[in-house]
Amino acid sequence: MSTDHSATPIDPQSAARLGTDGLRLELVDTADTTAFGRWLTAEARGFYDSTPTPETLAPQLTGLADRRSTGVYDDSAADPSTPVATVSAWPTALTVPGRRSVPAWAISAVTVSPTHRRRGIARVMLEAELRTATTLGASLAILTVSEATIYSRYGFAPAAMKADWRIDTRRARWTGPAASGRVHFVTAEDLREVSTDIVERTRLGVPGQIEQWDLLRDRLLGIGADADRRKALRLVRYDDADGEPQGFAVYTVKESGPEFSSHTVDIEHLVSATDDAYAGLWRYFLEHDLVTTVTAPLRSVDEPVAWQVADIRAAHRVDQHDHLWTRILNVAAALEGRNYAGPASIVLDVDDALGFADCLVLLEIDAEGVATVTDLDGEAPLGAAALSLSVNELSALYLGGMSVGSLVRAGRITELRPGSADVVDHAFHSTVTPWLGFWF
Repeated sequence: MSTDHSATPIDPQSAARLGTDGLRLELVDTADTTAFGRWLTAEARGFYDSTPTPETLAPQLTGLADRRSTGVYDDSAADPSTPVATVSAWPTALTVPGRRSVPAWAISAVTVSPTHRRRGIARVMLEAELRTATTLGASLAILTVSEATIYSRYGFAPAAMKADWRIDTRRARWTGPAASGRVHFVTAEDLREVSTDIVERTRLGVPGQIEQWDLLRDRLLGIGADADRRKALRLVRYDDADGEPQGFAVYTVKESGPEFSSHTVDIEHLVSATDDAYAGLWRYFLEHDLVTTVTAPLRSVDEPVAWQVADIRAAHRVDQHDHLWTRILNVAAALEGRNYAGPASIVLDVDDALGFADCLVLLEIDAEGVATVTDLDGEAPLGAAALSLSVNELSALYLGGMSVGSLVRAGRITELRPGSADVVDHAFHSTVTPWLGFWF
């Protein structure tokens, strides 16, 4: 994938479309702190955040300067120098099954001012991003969404879910393995570098993970936060029996009942590079004195900790829904970029209303789970499974966490040959549930 993403010209098709409505689609010069500051202010307004101050803008002006930020401008507005719509994007490596990664185009900061709604601006911006991603050689586009009803029209589909967990520690006696190491209290500055190493070592183990960036790391650790938040945060690091850092967590503790013995621990971020570190950190939280509840938002829907306590009903998901959405752009590159659970021969008749992934292909997977994709002209080979589906469904299946059978029964996928759903389900299945532990 091309690395010169920030210099890629504005999509002429989208620029022309907005021009007919008296609007300008332009790249933001992120080195121009005045212009970029106005763009960031518009983005904050779009998500109903507080108006940024010079202090809160400063880390964003430097930490997000490498992104390709685009704005829509209205010269007839009272403030023509502030965009009425925003979008930001950058290339990243997306983890896929088989401890591999593929080049993806991460899309974020999609906002349209309430003064300019219902004019097709979001559609034009999103289609521009997809064309730009294709030009740059991305296999697919990805985003996390605040609204689940918008992005399917552009070919996106949920591929990794998230869950908010709540654990009653009075019933959650630890029955998991005894960890070999120990937990240490540390400062955010202590964790700054070691956390980067731990995160990078864990990234390829979970489909749906993407590369973290420095500003995100600092936000998760509370670096640069206001004084009240810094005082509330507690940070711990887990070291194995050899003294090597293998995990860390960021959390808060607050009173949650009429008695002092009723506190809640809220785990904001927990990363473990080994099963030993996972057990060590979770046991640490579940055995806190004066704590009756542990909460952990934005976790996997398939957390092992539910099987590490005496009463499985003590740990339950209080909220579960879509989180990471994917959109395949290059079918061959995307499908060849991941590994599969077993050999198969599969014909995929893919429909894409926007044309990026419209194709009829043969996916051949060898005994090692390595795939080859070729265009198909004619009948499906004898013995091959065959499905007809849209790019949305293929994108949902891509990370291996969704059921082909469920989508067939839902009428979203058509079996062109009986038994094809079972074949594809087996081949695409990931033994590790797809998950992404943050928003972007």
